[in-house]
Amino acid sequence: MSEHLQDAGLDVLGTAEAWIGEGRRLALATVVETWGSAPRPVGSHLVIDGEGNFQGSVSGGCVEGAVVGEALDVIAEGRPRMLEFGVADETAWRVGLSCGGRIRVYVEPVN
Repeated sequence: MSEHLQDAGLDVLGTAEAWIGEGRRLALATVVETWGSAPRPVGSHLVIDGEGNFQGSVSGGCVEGAVVGEALDVIAEGRPRMLEFGVADETAWRVGLSCGGRIRVYVEPVN
């Protein structure tokens, strides 16, 4: 992993820690698997608070918006979920994965 990607990951986790310190309810999204062409590598993070604020990246394009929406449900329910986006999925064009890649993203509540 490049130093730049490690720093980006640490920034996201640092943001999560700071937001927890402020009493925000959070979810952490992590890329856990990729196939084909994927914009972000495994281990990339996106932290989301209960107001829909976020930092980091798990893909780009509309995938981030879809992940943020799912993360708000994860925060409200307190239960993690696995998301998959890809060209074989009917939402592929809508979320911006028309390049032929697929990604799996694990979204978990953070307390």
